[in-house]
Amino acid sequence: MHNLGFALDGAWQVLLAGLALGAGLPVLFALGIRSLAWASGGVGVPATVTGPSTATGPRRPLGAVVGYALFTVVVVGVLLGLTFIVASGFGYKLDFSHVYPTLIAK
Repeated sequence: MHNLGFALDGAWQVLLAGLALGAGLPVLFALGIRSLAWASGGVGVPATVTGPSTATGPRRPLGAVVGYALFTVVVVGVLLGLTFIVASGFGYKLDFSHVYPTLIAK
């Protein structure tokens, strides 16, 4: 019965990591694109048969700040993932015991 508890404990951790890294980063990227569109003043009027929409609203600088902040989070997540993969290939381990990640020998 303890083995089932260990399996379920590991399963929820894998599920959480999969959601955060597998679906979380693309969702953050999409939200960044959406906030940049909101920042440019687009009001969401679809294009007509005669051509693209020219309707614009007021520009919102906060949307650009939020968009670039979300892109920064995505880039940091990708770089940490690549660092984890490369470090394990060279015999190092990515450690998060401090505020910032560090590489330590295995």
